[in-house]
Amino acid sequence: MQSKRLGTFSLLCSLALLVGFSDAATASAQAPTFTVGWSVYAGWNPYFYMQKSGILKKWADKYGIAIKVQRFDYAASLDSFVAKNIDACAMTNMEALDMPAAAGVDSTAIIVGDYSNGNDAVLVRDNLTFQTLPSKPVMLVQKTVSEYLLERGMVLNGQQAQLGKLHLINTSDSDIVAAFLNNKSNEAVVTWKPLVSQIVADKSVHSIFDSSKIPGEIMDLMVVRSEVLNTPNGQKFARALTGAWYETIQQVAAGQANALKYSAAASGDSVESYKEQLKTTALFVSPKSAVDFTDGPEVQQKMDLVRLFCFKHGLLGQGIHSVDDVAIAYPNGTVQGNKARVRLRFNSAYMQAAEQGKL
Repeated sequence: MQSKRLGTFSLLCSLALLVGFSDAATASAQAPTFTVGWSVYAGWNPYFYMQKSGILKKWADKYGIAIKVQRFDYAASLDSFVAKNIDACAMTNMEALDMPAAAGVDSTAIIVGDYSNGNDAVLVRDNLTFQTLPSKPVMLVQKTVSEYLLERGMVLNGQQAQLGKLHLINTSDSDIVAAFLNNKSNEAVVTWKPLVSQIVADKSVHSIFDSSKIPGEIMDLMVVRSEVLNTPNGQKFARALTGAWYETIQQVAAGQANALKYSAAASGDSVESYKEQLKTTALFVSPKSAVDFTDGPEVQQKMDLVRLFCFKHGLLGQGIHSVDDVAIAYPNGTVQGNKARVRLRFNSAYMQAAEQGKL
């Protein structure tokens, strides 16, 4: 039986702990707080490990801020970013154009994390080819890089004239695997890993085109609303997030056990499955490699293809009469489009700071 003395001591300790927790909660509540959205993808799963491991908190504490990480379905993450419910979001270069930029939300890519080098694929049953694909429904998440990849595959396989005959079925990334595999009448699907890996486990399914055929065209970015970035606390947020990213991704690339375990767990995968996904992800592990890519001419060449696709499909917003009406700015000062209408910016300054050890 517990003595009164011990009981009183326990009560005092409990009260002290409660006071301590209260002080910590108050301090946390007073810190500027930012929210990052991410969705399941090999190059973005490390955000789950970043939070789980305490790496993100360590960097946020360094700058006196708080950062939350929130998982979404991909389309929902973009909607939340456009609605300004979150401050930053993991997205591809194309979605950065056809969602926030098209909606008039000025955004800045502060981290170019990787490009898809086989992670995105066009998958078919029954020996379908690009020649016979227009006669079949194609499942994908519309207005995303899946649609871009499909069109690039058609064009590069001589089927540009058949593009208007494609029958696209918009399907959420959270539903697409089950919807495709559970109905054998579905013969074509376009998606990304780990969903691709789950689908091709069915031996009746194979890939007829993937993103390794268009290297560098599907980039994976961390994008921040420019109005957030252009504040003192927003700059602290960008520095903390960039520092946390490189510490995290270098652990993943080095094969650190927990980094792989939790990055895999983010999408319910095994470590072996996640390693397989990383093989088709061209990660910019070092800040220098990311800076060299972002500051080089290749990004502008790839983005020109992407912006023309978006304009052709009416993805740049209402009242847009020219591809130049939604402009893109690059670190060297170059602008693609009307300089008065810049909506997407590539900023390598935070990656450069990481490269120089100045974060």
